[in-house]
Amino acid sequence: MQQTFTKSERLCSKKILGELFKKGSATSAQTARTFYLFPFRMLYLPHPEPHNQDGPLLPAIVITVSKRNFKRAVDRNLIRRRVREAYRLNKHLIPSGQSSPAYIAFLYTAKQIISFEEIEKGMKLALKKM
Repeated sequence: MQQTFTKSERLCSKKILGELFKKGSATSAQTARTFYLFPFRMLYLPHPEPHNQDGPLLPAIVITVSKRNFKRAVDRNLIRRRVREAYRLNKHLIPSGQSSPAYIAFLYTAKQIISFEEIEKGMKLALKKM
């Protein structure tokens, strides 16, 4: 698997983002699954139907860093870059098959800037847990 992060892997659709962050309601066909693993809270939606493509289908992701915890944009951007790089290097750990996620949101929950090594360790554990 190539270790790249292409435009198709970025989650930009407002409709899908709304569905991902919507509180679980009974009327929704799919509800987002969630779990917490330091330094992330992860939300993800599984694929609606099984896919029959040749290669593995990569999920679209979004990374959020709270402005409440990090007032300066430089700090938020630094964290976003570290999380994106950790994802890029470890996306091969995402399980493939029918239970693989279609969309993933990484919410950075730590109160301070942590090292890349800690972020990568948390990313590996989170991707294996999905």
